[in-house]
Amino acid sequence: MPPTRLTRRSLLTSSIAMAAGSGLASSVRAEESRPPSDQLIAKYVPEQSDYPYEIIRSEAEWMEVLDGDTEAYGILRKANTEWPKSTELWREAHEPGYLCRGCDLPMYDAGWFQPLDKGWVFFHHARPNAVMLALNGPVRAYGAAMSIDVDRLALTEVHCRRCGSHLGHHLPVEGMYLHCINGTSLKLA
Repeated sequence: MPPTRLTRRSLLTSSIAMAAGSGLASSVRAEESRPPSDQLIAKYVPEQSDYPYEIIRSEAEWMEVLDGDTEAYGILRKANTEWPKSTELWREAHEPGYLCRGCDLPMYDAGWFQPLDKGWVFFHHARPNAVMLALNGPVRAYGAAMSIDVDRLALTEVHCRRCGSHLGHHLPVEGMYLHCINGTSLKLA
């Protein structure tokens, strides 16, 4: 059987399986205690937020900043995810560090880079006051294979605190909690 291609979905699925196996997902409740579907966690989409970020732009202004890159717009503003290994930033740390592609805010230092052959950029933590976290979920496909009640699961998204751009997720990977970041969301300092 050929090897399975690693995707963010498979990475997140294995992370949820690890959480379930370690008892972190033990708070899953019975079907009858589930809140109405309108009270479940929804995907946080920066372009739909009314949060008063320091930098607010129209779609046209964002497209100008991103040089017309619709894929980057989808990742930064609509919380999409890039394909693994689609940027070169995942391979090695770059001195002195990384900026938010949307607003140039310093996000991560090179010393916090964690090399992993997964295809995204991993860091142990962000610079102080650089990121905000949001819940993203439920994602039914991530828990379906393990019969986990995904309506009770949420992923932790990482966003730029200045412009709200979606960077990636904070999740368990190979026994470490890491920022799993889209290389498309960053640029070199």
